[in-house]
Amino acid sequence: MDGQTRACRQARKPMRILAVEDQPDLLRTIAKTLRENGYAVDTARDGRDGLEKARSVDYDLVLLDVMLPELDGWEVLRQLRKEKKTPVLMLTARDAVPDRVKGLNSGADDYQTKPFEFDELLARINALIRRAAGQAEPNLRIQDLEIDTAGKRVFKNGAEVTLTAREYSLLEFLALRRGQVVTRTMLYDHLLDEEDDSLSNLMDVYVASIRRKLGAELIVTRRGLGYLIE
Repeated sequence: MDGQTRACRQARKPMRILAVEDQPDLLRTIAKTLRENGYAVDTARDGRDGLEKARSVDYDLVLLDVMLPELDGWEVLRQLRKEKKTPVLMLTARDAVPDRVKGLNSGADDYQTKPFEFDELLARINALIRRAAGQAEPNLRIQDLEIDTAGKRVFKNGAEVTLTAREYSLLEFLALRRGQVVTRTMLYDHLLDEEDDSLSNLMDVYVASIRRKLGAELIVTRRGLGYLIE
């Protein structure tokens, strides 16, 4: 990956993911790779901590290892499914068909065996997040605007428009929820990870910048409620 591509990917954070994995080296590599590819990432090294975080934050996706200390992945999934429908991608070294079937029947949305290629993992993550938002196709079209959620690029009238990290993440989040009012709290919960420390009015600043680049009418403000793309 060249420097320009890496900088472009690091500049765009579309969604927030929780990675639960007890192998420290693998967990660091997963978190690093996801962040380089534009995701906000929280981590947990045991099932109990992972379940607590998954319950307390509305993640866009949970990467969940099966063999975990404290609580194994099956138990974390079972308890999480009592409360939330967060997309869950199971990670495991077990490649037997019964294990894959158990994961899917227990409420997992997909299943990735170890070792894996990160390109495949990223493709599965992208597909699950789009599916959860009711968007099967990777491209979102809003009038003269096209958002390529796979390539993380934005085009207006066919010409690419450069957005910063948070501008892109905010735009994609609203576009995937077109017609819904999104509160500032939702935006902070989904677009910033546990390592972020941002000012309370930051979303207003990004909305203003997106309007300058893509049109003042694109994002509507509902005073006292939040933002939406109609």
